[in-house]
Amino acid sequence: MTYDDNNIFARILRSEIPNETVYEDEHVLAFKDINPQAPVHILVIPKGAYISIEDFGENASAEEIKAFHAAVSKIVREKNLSAQGFRTITNTGLHGGQEVPHFHLHILAGKPLGRMLPEG
Repeated sequence: MTYDDNNIFARILRSEIPNETVYEDEHVLAFKDINPQAPVHILVIPKGAYISIEDFGENASAEEIKAFHAAVSKIVREKNLSAQGFRTITNTGLHGGQEVPHFHLHILAGKPLGRMLPEG
């Protein structure tokens, strides 16, 4: 699969689509989800053109990988999410429920989130 330069996150990175930025540095952009699934729902994306977590892990530089994980930690700390807990989710591929073909991580918090998957 090749990277789609017209996916919504690529367009956000090019400032073609507005967003409510929560965090930004040289390698990472984080913003509020426009369709939140919890009181706190933040999307964290690398600025590089990576389709999935697998693509990111195999092809991103060590600096990009470190910056991405550091950004998640900074956001969680700045939003004081650890006290009550939070969830991070990365969907990959069709069966994983990935809707946008640009690697992204969801940070969800602000209420009890229940089980990750139903039993059975």
